[in-house]
Amino acid sequence: MRVLVVGSGGVGAAFASIAARRDVFEQIVVADIDAARAARAAAKAKSAKVVSTKVDASDRADIVELARSCRADVIVNACDPRLNPPIFDAAFEAGCHYLDMAMHMSVPHPTDPYNTPGVMLGDAQFAVADQWVERGQLALVGMGVEPGFSDVAARFASDHLFSRIDEIGVRDGSDLVIDGFAFAPTFSIWTTIEECLNPPIVYERDRGWFTTEPFSEPETFVFPEDIGPLGCVNVEHEEVILMPRWLDVGRVTFKYGLGDEFLDVLATLRKLGLDSTKPVNVRGVEVSPRDLVAAVLPNPAELGDRMRGRTCAGSLVRGLGKDGSVRESYIYQVVDNEWTMREYGHQAVVWQTAVHPVVAVELLAHGVWTGSGVMGPEAFDAVPFLDLLAEHRVPHVVEDRRRLAVA
Repeated sequence: MRVLVVGSGGVGAAFASIAARRDVFEQIVVADIDAARAARAAAKAKSAKVVSTKVDASDRADIVELARSCRADVIVNACDPRLNPPIFDAAFEAGCHYLDMAMHMSVPHPTDPYNTPGVMLGDAQFAVADQWVERGQLALVGMGVEPGFSDVAARFASDHLFSRIDEIGVRDGSDLVIDGFAFAPTFSIWTTIEECLNPPIVYERDRGWFTTEPFSEPETFVFPEDIGPLGCVNVEHEEVILMPRWLDVGRVTFKYGLGDEFLDVLATLRKLGLDSTKPVNVRGVEVSPRDLVAAVLPNPAELGDRMRGRTCAGSLVRGLGKDGSVRESYIYQVVDNEWTMREYGHQAVVWQTAVHPVVAVELLAHGVWTGSGVMGPEAFDAVPFLDLLAEHRVPHVVEDRRRLAVA
């Protein structure tokens, strides 16, 4: 399998380091607008089959030319979702399979943003699914950790643990601490602002998809393995879009356990207009307020040596078990920053995001996962994925939280 990774930030670099250790990958080309950054990412993988080059991810033709010249079988999009359209279109034109970890961006409803969806996440991708089917190409969308692992966990629950699913609640939290900073995000602040300040989307079987106010439906969720209780709120996320397309489920939500301080910072950015992506003129220079915020904060991919703690991702599933009893299970994965830094030199959040697309691409290479069109992770058998994930020493865990006999 020959892979072109577009984007050499934290996730792209971690993908290369993980994939380099797997025999199925013949060549991994890491490409970025910043050739020096791409070179550093390739060097960190410490493998002759990982090489670097320059590409403009906003230029479809440039990506097509590179994909053809390196004979890529699949293009892995490791950029932020602003750059999804040209990368997605380039993969189709070049005849490659495609994988991303975040789908095409949404646009809020112009008059009723907190009740009615506008353009939903991935709408433009699903709109051309038939074209991908006709070509026999696969676009595997939302294949990171969340979305990604959480979707695989939901499919596993549907196939093996539950006879009826009333609700799937994706819950993400951590006890990560970054020493030496009053405030520092553990993942891209640009993407975090996008997810958290857009109208969150919720799915209900009888109502379909609908939106709410940011930070809605607050709850305290107790994360396992002594991470403990964290306040969680609704956030816009791909799982809510993807799961109902392939799973029979009554309700789907996604909630982050961000903590009060982080939520306060996001609320302040919104109040000041610093979440805006519309450029403003500052002394003759056009600059996006959100880009400025991202520029002044430390790069989370470079903070691994100052980071302590673990990150947890998973799906809380409620319904009836295979035996007809009321069941509530959290299918999760915990990744420790000390371990990822020691073993790979990448901090836990980006490593956890990257390992899942590596597993997915390996399953595609072996012909275990097959298909064409635009598909989410829950469209495929979960067991081979979870078995291969365990080889990376980050297995899934099923925690049963409630089992009650039905009267």
